[in-house]
Amino acid sequence: MSQLAVTVIGPDRPGIIADVTEALAQTGVNLEDSTMTLLRGHFAMMIVCSGSFPEVREALEPLRGELVITVREMGPEHAHAPIGAPFILSVHGADRPGIVSAVTRMIASVGGTITDQTTRLSGSLYVLTAEVELPAAAELGMLQRALEITAEELGVGVTLRPAESDDL
Repeated sequence: MSQLAVTVIGPDRPGIIADVTEALAQTGVNLEDSTMTLLRGHFAMMIVCSGSFPEVREALEPLRGELVITVREMGPEHAHAPIGAPFILSVHGADRPGIVSAVTRMIASVGGTITDQTTRLSGSLYVLTAEVELPAAAELGMLQRALEITAEELGVGVTLRPAESDDL
């Protein structure tokens, strides 16, 4: 058994999740981690599972065509050891290129890591929400100020707050 990464992308329709997971279940695959979402009317799913690479590829073959499906073997699992306290990062404002790269660069500059991120464009309003882990040594005041300066340059609003257990 190999650890596999399965990605599925295609126009949304009812039953995609049921079709994909049924095909996987028929090969004896158990879903270990997954995320699924709609992006502009297109369905996107990522799954990590353990199974036989050839069997999984073959089981998903009938779904290809309408869906773009990739299956690849992953290396050994790397446990994510939290690097520090969890925070919630929120950004909102007029859409423009560079928002994600500028804001995430600020998090990376203090050694932080993003564990989950979602962005949405609703009309001209762009919204980014991320779960972030920051090392204890991170200067929160300096990071907050750097985020504020970056947000001002981008014309967006930004907040960084400690995550409550309800948030995670």
